[in-house]
Amino acid sequence: MLIGVLLIAGNLRAPITGIAPLLELIQADLSLSSTQAGLLTAMPLFIFAVISLLAASMARVVGLSRSLFIASVLIAVGVVVRILGGTIELFAGIGLLAIGIALGNVLLPSLVKRHFPMRISFVTSLYVLFMGLVAAFNSAMAVPMAEWTGQSWRWSSLMVVGVMALASVVVWATQLGADRRAAQNTPTGAATSSSVWRLPLAWHITLYMGLNSVAYYMIASWLPVMLVNYGFEPDHAGQIHGLMQLATAVPALLLMPVLSRVHDQRGVALAGALLQTLTFVGFLVLPSWSLLWAVLFGFGSGSVFLIALALIGVRSTSTSQAASLSGMAQCMGYLLAAFGPPAMGGLHDLFNSWGWALGLCILVSFGMGYAGWLAARPAAASKA
Repeated sequence: MLIGVLLIAGNLRAPITGIAPLLELIQADLSLSSTQAGLLTAMPLFIFAVISLLAASMARVVGLSRSLFIASVLIAVGVVVRILGGTIELFAGIGLLAIGIALGNVLLPSLVKRHFPMRISFVTSLYVLFMGLVAAFNSAMAVPMAEWTGQSWRWSSLMVVGVMALASVVVWATQLGADRRAAQNTPTGAATSSSVWRLPLAWHITLYMGLNSVAYYMIASWLPVMLVNYGFEPDHAGQIHGLMQLATAVPALLLMPVLSRVHDQRGVALAGALLQTLTFVGFLVLPSWSLLWAVLFGFGSGSVFLIALALIGVRSTSTSQAASLSGMAQCMGYLLAAFGPPAMGGLHDLFNSWGWALGLCILVSFGMGYAGWLAARPAAASKA
């Protein structure tokens, strides 16, 4: 089961974040406008928001393991479809894999709570680490692999994520009976999907995760462009983008022992947000140090993401409530995040600088820190 968790986690970020380094090649090949290119990032986020609301209900009807198998199949099919033809196939493929990613994002915390109830923080840290490593490798190697295949973004985008998606399908096909084995151990009286929306702690966790998603997708979408504007070479900008992805995985190593032992996580929750504040100020006042700021941002964003996932597992009272809380947090998070990249780009175009855009990032990080302080208080979701 742990191998299945890691494999599907490896598919939850790389297929989307790997687009940014290849965006110029994709635009040139398919003659995409800037608006269409922007939709390549924004469209999956809206899909994530919608599907996140439905994932918990699907798991209750179909079963948790079957739902994750379906997610793996959708990701694998989407990865292949998006390279087959023109613009229609590109967007159709991204739509399919976005549905699969949304299902996986929502249901993995619930699966961890069901199969690893005494090791939630450890397993969560492990799969977040693997997710970041795969995304980092995919981003860093995207341009070199495209050059190796004759400027083909299609083969480049298939090499890493295609293999990972196929492996996930194979492994999850062997886990289809896990729902029957776990059914007799599932607690009754679990909170319904609608009930978590009335819990203050659920909203605190939602805002904490959601504002982190806003900050992450703003920087992940615009970092290569911003670095080129600051005077970096495109290849160097892509490498820094990959290092940022790699840095998101590091907290899984360093925070793994901390989260499993600390009952009150307010300090680490606040620290992850404030570290992001520091990096936004750094991009603004010392852009020549952008490599450092990108790595620190990745570490801070990865920390908040890891802490939020751990809070979903630890604060929920049942597997069902964990799925509902995860769906709520990720629905609202991705809905907010979908507006982040266009807002950042719009501010840059309006003022012809990154100052106001980074100012927006700073405000987002302040709200993230406040929500994290409230979310990390020791309490079960049903009691707060």
